[in-house]
Amino acid sequence: MTEARGPAKKAPMREVLAQAAFQLFLERGFEQTTVDDIVARAGVGRRSFFRYFPSKEDAVFPDHESCLADMTAFLDAADGGDPVEAVCDAARIVLRMYATNPEFSVQRYRLTQEVPGLRTYELSVVRRYERTMAGYLRGRYADYEDGSLRAEVIAAAVVAAHNNALRSWLRSGGDGDAEAAVDHALELVRNGWGSGAADGEAAAGGADDEVVVMVVSKRAPMWRVVQRVESALGQD
Repeated sequence: MTEARGPAKKAPMREVLAQAAFQLFLERGFEQTTVDDIVARAGVGRRSFFRYFPSKEDAVFPDHESCLADMTAFLDAADGGDPVEAVCDAARIVLRMYATNPEFSVQRYRLTQEVPGLRTYELSVVRRYERTMAGYLRGRYADYEDGSLRAEVIAAAVVAAHNNALRSWLRSGGDGDAEAAVDHALELVRNGWGSGAADGEAAAGGADDEVVVMVVSKRAPMWRVVQRVESALGQD
């Protein structure tokens, strides 16, 4: 006996429109494709398109809204622990969105590089991720005198590290391990700003290392300073 199967489930209209739009952008070029072309390919009316996408640019990045919502929900739930670790984990949500469909991500990256308007739009999307991270960090650093500045700097560093590794992977055509590359880049941010940064420096020195305190005259020549240091350290 063969198992009876029902009709195939239709893809959501948002996905249908995005796919139709992207196919046309690749075939004809972004500027040469109109909304009328897109809805004709998808078999729907213009009102359906604008119900899901305010513009053609939005159809190129159909997954960023849900990804931003996922990041916001993740950070809202991240109450304790290291705040730098939390925003690094939040950045990985964006990475997974790209890595889930490498072929589409690479094609979109190439298209974005060719169309100035899309590059501008992409920068605005990146800025929204950065603002979301900075908003979370401001709450976590509210008791710091430089809390707002710290939040902005760390958020910018996380975005820069993530995007540098991600774009290198995209330029390679999706070759290699994107997650490993992004993890390596984010490690630099954690080492510089994470709660374990100071502990890591102390551990690197070793608990048994001796500390030498030396007082010299400001007028002492450099050779004399070096000589005093070498003498204190027992070096020839």
